[in-house]
Amino acid sequence: MVKVKICGITNLEDAKDAVGSGCDALGFVFYKKSPRYISPKKVTQIVRGLPRQVIKIGVFVNARESFVKRVVKLCGLKMLQFHGDESPQFVRRFSKYKVIKAFRVKDKLNLKDIYRYNVFAYLFDTYVPGKSGGTGKSLNWELVRHIDGLKRPVFLSGGLHAGNVEKAIEVAHPDWVDASSSLEIRPGKKDPRKVKRFIQAVKSRRGSYAGKR
Repeated sequence: MVKVKICGITNLEDAKDAVGSGCDALGFVFYKKSPRYISPKKVTQIVRGLPRQVIKIGVFVNARESFVKRVVKLCGLKMLQFHGDESPQFVRRFSKYKVIKAFRVKDKLNLKDIYRYNVFAYLFDTYVPGKSGGTGKSLNWELVRHIDGLKRPVFLSGGLHAGNVEKAIEVAHPDWVDASSSLEIRPGKKDPRKVKRFIQAVKSRRGSYAGKR
């Protein structure tokens, strides 16, 4: 089955709603310019109230190495997501962790750049000038569909919601789907009904297209 990551979690209530609806992972944004920013201290409090099997992912944008490693240790994160302009050399410093490298896609994918990153997984999000993510704008799924030979899990992001996620999976064949702003009442506050419908739309699908690129 395609797995679900609910990103931009800022409070325990939203985290519990997402977990109760069946998500596989939660994303916490440690980027102060984001309206979904959350402090490491607050994440440690939220994590204490969650089941251990739920994957906790830290999202970083051009952060210092020392800050990332401090947050990982403090919050007990299981995966790291680098969503900025981090170089392959920087990312290699975190080789002992499961790392997701995000790419904001405009009109094509530069496979040469992607292959420079030896990471656990790739995430593809929509390119919006001046924005690092969380825009609610849909990605052109066809661009991801025709990627061959990645041999790593693919996270699909960008404007996904209950009304379009099944089509997105059918077209792009991701291993994971990732949603944030499209499931909100306002920036940083999730709508539990949207979250539940989104997860149900993914989990109710028969079979999976994952791994068939």
